[in-house]
Amino acid sequence: MHGSSRPTSDAARGDAGALLRASDLVAGYGKIEVLHGVTLEVRSGEIVSIIGPNGAGKSTAFKTIIGLLHPRSGHVRFDGHEITGLRADQVLRRGLAYVPQGRIVFPQMTVRENLEMGAYIERDRGRVRAAIERVYRLFPVLGERRRQLAGTLSGGEQQMLSIGRALMTTPKLLLLDEPSLGLSPKFLGIIYEKVVELKAGGITMMIVEQNAAKALAVADRGYVLELGQNRFEGPGQALLTDPEVKRLYLGG
Repeated sequence: MHGSSRPTSDAARGDAGALLRASDLVAGYGKIEVLHGVTLEVRSGEIVSIIGPNGAGKSTAFKTIIGLLHPRSGHVRFDGHEITGLRADQVLRRGLAYVPQGRIVFPQMTVRENLEMGAYIERDRGRVRAAIERVYRLFPVLGERRRQLAGTLSGGEQQMLSIGRALMTTPKLLLLDEPSLGLSPKFLGIIYEKVVELKAGGITMMIVEQNAAKALAVADRGYVLELGQNRFEGPGQALLTDPEVKRLYLGG
């Protein structure tokens, strides 16, 4: 586990074996710089959780990786290819899906129509139908409510729909930004059960999360960001039990 020192350098590690490697990202909004050289990596089959206090740069890192923000410097490599500076729709076509925070659904469309919107890059109707059935198996309540308007679903059901829509493209990597935000304990538990189920089904995930204990409990590896920089990294269980991480970020 690394403390406040920088993680191992690119030269030492390269991106061998990494599905995604974001190296030394510097990014922000207007004149405000939020990320000051953040490095993150995900290997195929892993759940990687990113935790840290508000304003640490967690969501900004995701927006930079997915192409919603252009990095001022640094590189993003995904599935063996440089994707730095590509638009979000180009990144999606390469197999990187993103679930933004805040349960963003199309409220005046039905559950099924929302899922179909997630498959807009897929031209084969048979594959779209098969993807919808996979989502219904993962979240049976969505199948039961397929004709219901998305705006009438509960917050937890809307979060399921947001995740289901992102899964419609069968992504190689799923980025979940604050999946537990505003959810009741019941739905929080369900969402994380489904995260574990997705991993068992071969989906690789990177999760930004305020609920640090929940995120680290399911993570193979985790990163702690603070003030736009890497502070700690290591196996999820090791971070969960690390005295300094507990004291600073887990309220222990």
